[in-house]
Amino acid sequence: MVAPYPRQVTAFPGGVWSSGRIDTPTIPGMQPVDVETFEALVVEALDSLPPELGALMDNVAVLVEDRGDPTNLIGLYEGVPLTGREGYGGGGAVLPDRITLYRLTLCGICRDLTELRHQIGVTVVHEVAHHFGIDDHRLEELGWA
Repeated sequence: MVAPYPRQVTAFPGGVWSSGRIDTPTIPGMQPVDVETFEALVVEALDSLPPELGALMDNVAVLVEDRGDPTNLIGLYEGVPLTGREGYGGGGAVLPDRITLYRLTLCGICRDLTELRHQIGVTVVHEVAHHFGIDDHRLEELGWA
């Protein structure tokens, strides 16, 4: 069985995305949107995924929190990717995988609502890709890291 592992995305100076831990970006951020607005943007990003992909997502919860640890984390996947689920859970109940997006950090690296909408979309795609077993190296090759 593949052990659960966290996959994280953090903000990179200049607004480029990268995995790992790095310094806080120097982009002046926008005023944070409220939780309800942010959650609506996350739902919009999830709804924009191809329906065939969404139908394959299994036992995953998408959450919104204000900040992660480290505080420059913008997204985090925690769980067992679909590609590693042979014998997953041993037949018992298994907690869902988690994709978490960090509202204040994302707002802090975006200049306006349009940029925030885009960055939430990028982060959702990145974290969903981890759910499907795509690693950071491949995401970088595809332009999603």
